[in-house]
Amino acid sequence: MSESVPTNTSIWSRGMMAVTAAQFLSAFGDNALLFATLALLKSQFYPDWSQPILQMVFVGAYIIFAPFVGQVADSFAKGRVMMFANSLKLLGAASICFGVNPFIGYTLVGIGAAAYSPAKYGILGELTTGDKLVKANGLMEASTIAAILLGSMAGGVLADWHVLAALGVCAVMYGGAVIANLFIPKLPAARPGQSWRFTPMTASFFNACRVLWRNGETRFSLLGTSMFWGAGVTLRFLLVLWVPTALGITDNATPTYLNAMVAVGIVLGAGAAAKLVTLQTVARCMPAGILIGVVVLIFALQHALLPAYALLFLMGICGGFFVVPLNALLQERGKHTVGAGNAIAVQNLGENAAMLLMLGLYSLAVKVGVPVVGIGVGFGGLFALAITGLWIWQRRR
Repeated sequence: MSESVPTNTSIWSRGMMAVTAAQFLSAFGDNALLFATLALLKSQFYPDWSQPILQMVFVGAYIIFAPFVGQVADSFAKGRVMMFANSLKLLGAASICFGVNPFIGYTLVGIGAAAYSPAKYGILGELTTGDKLVKANGLMEASTIAAILLGSMAGGVLADWHVLAALGVCAVMYGGAVIANLFIPKLPAARPGQSWRFTPMTASFFNACRVLWRNGETRFSLLGTSMFWGAGVTLRFLLVLWVPTALGITDNATPTYLNAMVAVGIVLGAGAAAKLVTLQTVARCMPAGILIGVVVLIFALQHALLPAYALLFLMGICGGFFVVPLNALLQERGKHTVGAGNAIAVQNLGENAAMLLMLGLYSLAVKVGVPVVGIGVGFGGLFALAITGLWIWQRRR
C-alpha cells in the first residue's frame, strides 16, 4: 500500500472508496448493535427509562476522551487510527455476545467511536480539496445513512429472530471495517511531534475549543450540528416508545423501519446539499433545520403507519440538507486553524454534550410519566424555535 500522499483529489479516488467502505461497515455495526442491544435489554427486563442510559454511556465516552482523540487523529496516519478504533468496537460487540454486561460492552464501542470520528472526517480534507470537500462529505453522509438504513433494519429484524445472532452480525461488520481500513493509503500525520503529557494535551484541546467557539462561522456550525445530532439520537429512542403507544405495535422491527425512512431521506437531502450549497452559501440549509422540528411535532400526533413513514422521510431530507454543509464548513475552517482532527474532536464534544443533555431530559420525562406524544410535540416545537434563533443570530452576524 502506498506511503505517499495521494495526488488524486477526486471523491472517487481509491482512498475515498476505502474510507467510504470502512465507514459503511462501521456505521452498519453501530446501528445494528444499538437495536440488538435494546432488544437484549428488553429480553432481560430492564426498565424503559434505562434504554437512553445505554446511549448515554456511549456518548459519555466521546465527552471524556474529547481532549485526546483529536490529537491522536492528527498525530498518526488517520487510516491507521480508524483501524484501531474499529478494533475497539469489535472488542465491545464481541464482549456483549459472550455475556459481558451490555452497558460495559457498549462503553467499549463508545470509546472506539470517539477515537474513530475525528479520523474519519479529518481524512476527507487530506483526500479532497476545495468545494470537492462538500461533495466528499455528501458521499460520507450517504454511506453513513445507507448503513443506518440497512444496519437499523438488520438489527431489529435479526433481534426479533435471535438476539445473539444480531449481536454476532454486528461483530462481523466491525471486523470487515478493520479489513477495509487496511486499503486506505497511509498519509503523513497532520501534526506529528505533539506533546503526550496530560496537561499540554488538555490545554491544546481547550485552546482549540476557544478558537473555534470564538470564530463566528465555526461557532455557527458547532451549534447547528450539535442541536441536529442531539435531536436525532433522542428521536431514535422516542420512536421505540412511540410505536407501541401510537400504533399498538410491539415488535423490535417497526421502529427500525421508521428509522430507515429517516435514513433514506437523509441520503437524498445530503445529495441535494452537495449540488445546491457551497461553503459560501451555507446559510441556505437553515430553513431545512427549522422544518425538522415542525415535522417532528406533526409526526408525534399521528396514529397511522403510512403518514408516519411519509413524515419521517421528509424529516430525513431536511436533516441531510441541513447537516452536510455545516460539517463541511467546520472541516474547512478547522483545518486551517486548529487542525481537522482537533476541529472534529471539538465538534464531537459539542454534539455529544447535546446528546447527553437531550437524552437525560428524555429519560427523566419518561421516568416521571410524561406521555410519549407530549414529549414528541414539545421536542419538535423546541427544536424548531432553537434553529430559528440560530438562523436569526447568524443573519445578524
